[in-house]
Amino acid sequence: MKGRNKLQVWLPLLFAVIMVIGMILGYKLRDNTQTAKSLFHFSTRRSPIQEVLDLVMLKYVDRISTDTLGNDAIQDMLAKLDPHSNYIPAVHLKEVNEDLQGNFQGIGIEFQIFDDTVNVLSVLIGGPSDQAGLQVGDKFIRVGDSSVTKGITSEKIKKMLRGPAGSEVTTTILRNGQEKKVTITRGTIPLPSLDAAYMIQPGIGYIRLGKFSETTYEEFMAALEDLLGKGMKSMMLDLRDNGGGILTEAVDIADEFLDGDKLIVYTEGSHMPRQDYRCKRKGLFETGKVVVLTDENTASASEVLAGALQDWDRAEIVGRRSFGKGLVQEQYNLSDGSALRLTVARYYTPSGRSIQKPYDKGVDAYEQDIIDRYNHGELVNQDSNKVSNGKAYKTSKGRTVYGGGGIMPDYFVAFDTSTISDQLASLYRTNAISNFTYLYYVRNIQRMNQFKSPVDFAKGFEWTENDWKDFLVFAAADKGSLKGIPAKDRQFLLQRMKGLLARYRWRSSGYFQVMNTWDETLKKALTVAG
Repeated sequence: MKGRNKLQVWLPLLFAVIMVIGMILGYKLRDNTQTAKSLFHFSTRRSPIQEVLDLVMLKYVDRISTDTLGNDAIQDMLAKLDPHSNYIPAVHLKEVNEDLQGNFQGIGIEFQIFDDTVNVLSVLIGGPSDQAGLQVGDKFIRVGDSSVTKGITSEKIKKMLRGPAGSEVTTTILRNGQEKKVTITRGTIPLPSLDAAYMIQPGIGYIRLGKFSETTYEEFMAALEDLLGKGMKSMMLDLRDNGGGILTEAVDIADEFLDGDKLIVYTEGSHMPRQDYRCKRKGLFETGKVVVLTDENTASASEVLAGALQDWDRAEIVGRRSFGKGLVQEQYNLSDGSALRLTVARYYTPSGRSIQKPYDKGVDAYEQDIIDRYNHGELVNQDSNKVSNGKAYKTSKGRTVYGGGGIMPDYFVAFDTSTISDQLASLYRTNAISNFTYLYYVRNIQRMNQFKSPVDFAKGFEWTENDWKDFLVFAAADKGSLKGIPAKDRQFLLQRMKGLLARYRWRSSGYFQVMNTWDETLKKALTVAG
């Protein structure tokens, strides 16, 4: 009896302790800023949202997916906060994380589906498919015992080909009209963030970064050392279309250009104390000329890098005003395998400016901003591009820069409006450009292999008039009429398709080396790098 009285005394306390221990550890995965480091606690009291979901599940007249309903409710709630807080369902989390991790497990090919057939567009050199003998132009007939020639989708073929490193997948391919069985041992496939790195002129190197993943700094340093070994004195760092990624990778790269213990960026939020990111090491390129290329799609971590170099007058910016994302997200893994990427702070450039553009008019207006810039003439008019956005700040040498709306370039280059004509837009919707160039490449592989480098190809390859006529017929069959197309649009199309041919041969590096020969922003950057 005495023991029972003691148990009655201690039971409430035990229950209280159990309730207090209801907390979740933030998973340490770096997103487009920094890692989640602290514990966070949830109240044991059920919220009205949970109560409503429970009642719907128990009492609603029809059967519905409460997961879908809950996901929609979460997304609607986050949309009230800011445009970059985001909920990632469990089914999509692995794929989303792969992009930041810089690799995935698979067979190392790029493919495209033509006429219900999976065609190999490129094969990773030294990867599993290359070692197994796959070639550009091969067509998958079967994977294992399953046919993949009818009703196949990109998602289905990905699931069939991907798998743990070291496991095998048996495929049947069609090559030159002959079926061939190929067994491929899967491996870890890199997802490079460095698109191209080469000497564009004697003494001038070019590096293009497409994102900031866990491998970006490593890739950048390998390219930097290679270009320095080739005599690079000036560098063009191309951050156009770079939507950001992991903050610390951008910080480490900035450190290679800045000396001493200079401040690179700092972050701060209502519940996050200020954190400074400073130079920590002797950089490999602290004195050479640097030109950074930006456009309206340069965002987040890439703006951190551009802003730090601009504030310290270490680089000149060429192009157009950047996107304007200055919010810091941390990723928290949830109990059901999903994740929450929550905005926890803002970042500030060394001069103290926040370059986050306004989002008080809602997500739709925020996402419409780039189109509004075009409609208002900002992408083509230098004067409108130079309108100050928000508070003025000073660089280390006293130049005026502005916060509140992206990084302003020091040298403006207008957007080429010919690339978005109605005829070209309809052509892109049909995939006629990529389909035609791929089929052309497959039919002319021997000719393509005669070119030993992208430079040789850029100089030596020209489309013929018969090639253009073939393309017109191909586009018309794909419901992409080019009747009466202006000469400038024709030139753009031929340049674009030439770049795609180079991509099949030399991947992204070949594409950019060819396309850069016509790039007006790059031409301006070359004069600045002079």
